[in-house]
Amino acid sequence: MKLSPRIAVAPALLALACFTASAWAQSSAASDSTAAPSAAASALVSHAQKHADFVEKRINDLHAQMKITSQQAPQWDAFAQTMRDNATKTDQAFRDRAHKLPTENADDAMKSYAELAQLHADNMQKLAASFSALYATLSDEQKKIADPLFRNEQGKRHAGPRKHKPAASAPAAASN
Repeated sequence: MKLSPRIAVAPALLALACFTASAWAQSSAASDSTAAPSAAASALVSHAQKHADFVEKRINDLHAQMKITSQQAPQWDAFAQTMRDNATKTDQAFRDRAHKLPTENADDAMKSYAELAQLHADNMQKLAASFSALYATLSDEQKKIADPLFRNEQGKRHAGPRKHKPAASAPAAASN
């Protein structure tokens, strides 16, 4: 069975979804003229801290689930640092876009979104490379643990199988 790339990178996409939601919230906060500048700055700092906490929790959870050994620490540390670096870069890019978005025209907004997509692709390449180095050091038992984690199979147990709605078809002609 061939895996979809979207399923293989679902954990990272989940993080990106968190960033995207925060960017929209930041965008509306930035355009709200009733919000005090210090309140907006405080909200951004609060979000950045929550995001950093989320990333650290994910790193710690993966470390424990995968049963990383002291011999694997160098590869693990590189992978974890890549996760942190990617999160920091992405968070900053979304903050920058949120500040600029209210004054951008449609063309600039589309280009800035394309830049975010490119940043995500670049970050995923870095993450995949650092994970490959780690994966090569894993025991067979650890690989059996890691494989479903990164196929996002653990989410299927909680949410059930994903069901896609069929594409909407043209309405049938009314018969008289």
